[in-house]
Amino acid sequence: MTRETHESEFEVVRMRVRPQFVYVRHGKTERRKSLLVQARRRKGADGSAHMGEGFTATKKIGNAVIRNRCKRRLREAARVLLPQHGKPGWDYVFIARKDTADIAWPRLLDDMESALISLAAD
Repeated sequence: MTRETHESEFEVVRMRVRPQFVYVRHGKTERRKSLLVQARRRKGADGSAHMGEGFTATKKIGNAVIRNRCKRRLREAARVLLPQHGKPGWDYVFIARKDTADIAWPRLLDDMESALISLAAD
């Protein structure tokens, strides 16, 4: 399942299988109050025209309703920010934290934006 962005020339592809998430785990990590972002360059991605995105929330966050709310919020924030601040040829995993479900929307966007900017600078 893919989703083309209107702000840029590349598309964002959803990562769905565990090996993709495990691969990204060994890359760069940025921690913020409301989320954790992991990023890693895809193998053999020489200026690839797409990015991968994945979302997860552990059971420590809460029950299924809360975990799903966290992932929905992360998906929407990534839809807005990833085309602007992500790098083509990289995969990103967004991990919910306890504050993700209840933190103010502008603060969640600020946290994600600062994490993506930090990852892009390295």
